[in-house]
Amino acid sequence: MNNYNGDKPLHWEEEHSDVLTDKADKFQLIVWNDDVNTFDWVIQTLIEVCRHEPEQAEQCTLLIHFKGKCVVKTGEYDTLKSMKNEIIERGINATIEAHDD
Repeated sequence: MNNYNGDKPLHWEEEHSDVLTDKADKFQLIVWNDDVNTFDWVIQTLIEVCRHEPEQAEQCTLLIHFKGKCVVKTGEYDTLKSMKNEIIERGINATIEAHDD
């Protein structure tokens, strides 16, 4: 089968759309440890805001407690920004940072 679509091979668009997706997902939502919020509150927040499964939320909460922070989500900036704002409204410290792979 010929892989041409006009002047470009069909796979060209797929390869370049991956590049755009990779650049869009180069942000991390990080939750930071504090001495105020309970484990249960952070777990509930990660489940409700980040759509974590309970086990994932528990693991992230342990990492936050013992390591001081945890990347709880990666993705596009605009998506993470709304999650960050909701987490902060719940009294939990969160930031968005760019990352490179």
